[in-house]
Amino acid sequence: MTKPIFWDNAIKYLSKKDKKLGKIILQYEGHLKSKKNPFYSLCKSIIGQQISVQSAESVWKKLVKKCIRISPKNINSMTVQEIRNCGVTRQKTEYIKLLSKNFLQKNFKVSELEILNDEDAISYLCQNKGIGKWTSEMFLIFNQNRQDIFPIQDIGLLKAISKNYMTEYPPTTDDLLKIQKRWSPYCTVGTWYMWRSVDPVTVEY
Repeated sequence: MTKPIFWDNAIKYLSKKDKKLGKIILQYEGHLKSKKNPFYSLCKSIIGQQISVQSAESVWKKLVKKCIRISPKNINSMTVQEIRNCGVTRQKTEYIKLLSKNFLQKNFKVSELEILNDEDAISYLCQNKGIGKWTSEMFLIFNQNRQDIFPIQDIGLLKAISKNYMTEYPPTTDDLLKIQKRWSPYCTVGTWYMWRSVDPVTVEY
């Protein structure tokens, strides 16, 4: 999958601005990956809400096996029980079914995001039931490849910051603001390396 155009510049910038992060960058190969499929990314992000990466992957694989191809049409045609049998909670089942209808009825247009800054894009995404700030940020990172997203509600990121910067858990707002300021305008890249430092499974949405 194609490397984001800002990736190499971000690595150079972050390595100079943050020595601890620079050492972590040297330990891990690879880069942010995305399937560039908006419905797929949002659906997978919803499945991943408030559970571990490993648990989310397990549920997702079952859903993909049952659905064969993740698309608005296929999810919409599945029964609630078929989705639930894959390990998806009742609430998340409702969310992805509603999302499929919004895509099919064109109530949600990804093209609208092109003219919006990060904050406004998050607000637009949150108009969909079941999509909150965290899910919106995952979408902006993995599908839209926005370069300066800092998802402070993400448990993996918070754990990684606590581990690598020897802060309390969860890190204080002051600690997070300092790191965000240090990493900007490449918070997305810093976040990706934090995830890599604590999880053997490479995160993809």
